[in-house]
Amino acid sequence: MRPVTKRILFLSFFYPPDLSAGSFRSAALVKALRSQGGDRVHLDVVTTRPNRYNTFKREADSSEQHDGLHIRRIVLPKNKGGLLGQAWSFLYFAIVAFRFARARKYDAVFATSSRLMTAVLGAFIAACKGVQLYLDIRDIFVETLAGVFNATVWRPVVWLFSMLERWVIRRATIVNLVSPGFLPYFQSRYPDGRFSLFPNGVDADFIEPLGCTDKGRVKGEPLRVLYAGNIGDGQGLHLILPALAEQLRGRVRFQVIGDGRHFSSLRDALSLRQLDNVELLAPVPRQQIKLFYEQADVLFLHLNDLQAFKRVLPSKLFEYAASGKPIWAGVSGFSTDFISKEVANAAVFPSCDVACAIEAFEAVHLASVDRRQFVERYGRERIMGEMAREIMAMAGST
Repeated sequence: MRPVTKRILFLSFFYPPDLSAGSFRSAALVKALRSQGGDRVHLDVVTTRPNRYNTFKREADSSEQHDGLHIRRIVLPKNKGGLLGQAWSFLYFAIVAFRFARARKYDAVFATSSRLMTAVLGAFIAACKGVQLYLDIRDIFVETLAGVFNATVWRPVVWLFSMLERWVIRRATIVNLVSPGFLPYFQSRYPDGRFSLFPNGVDADFIEPLGCTDKGRVKGEPLRVLYAGNIGDGQGLHLILPALAEQLRGRVRFQVIGDGRHFSSLRDALSLRQLDNVELLAPVPRQQIKLFYEQADVLFLHLNDLQAFKRVLPSKLFEYAASGKPIWAGVSGFSTDFISKEVANAAVFPSCDVACAIEAFEAVHLASVDRRQFVERYGRERIMGEMAREIMAMAGST
């Protein structure tokens, strides 16, 4: 007898070839679900055409069909950016996604979300269809919103999102939290919730360690410090990097690869100080980023000094750690404890603290180290395999 095919709706605002931690995570999970489910599972992935960065555009088909997999990429309307532009883009995505799902039958809904609204969309569709919901929460959006927009005028907005969060979490069958640091927040508010802890992990493209490149550097030449990733509120680069570059002028040359909400703030702050030791580069494909890692002497990481980010475990940390390169990290809270226990040769300083950052930099050991045990423990393929089994078990129980 042919096994019954379980149909799963998979919602992810970002998906390859777009650049984001959520995009790469989603692709790895889809691969794991297809591998485990075989002909017992059909996935409808609803996402967007690449849109995260204006400086990184890649073409992708609006519809892809494979055995047991349909990828529907929604083309978002052009907007001028900003909060209103982002809100309109998501609303458009939500409307088209709902229309896509409305006429189709599903046994379960999966949604991965950082800004909560993809989770809200998943919960709404799951409720309309009367099926189980699996949520993958990559950020505590309510706490982030309250920290970034802390003026009185924003309190009604924070309250509204708090109500949405409550409804979404209570509606979900299983909620995965990408950082164990999120657990106290959610357990204290939703003691009856079922929570899993599957982190981002190390992507298969980055499991091989990189060599140290000090042999290629002329003696006395500035050290090459690389940051690669988003430039937004969460990273707070504009609050720390200009001062570091100024104090380390002549000793360090920073390379920043990325884009985001505070790119212009960072650029303007560097210009104001007339700094010539920071190079700003547009996002590059993943295949190219490894070349920049290889050429770097130190990999730089930073989180803004807000309460919400004290619970975060940055996805970039796994990629950095797998490289074997020295890491210079400005973090607080859970990330500090995680790095101290799990990541060798990482110099840590409190977020946004320039004096401590300089002190930590002096302690950086300029040599690659063996972190193979870390890679084995946090390999994304294994983590997504375990997560896929949990999703399949949930879908199979309907």
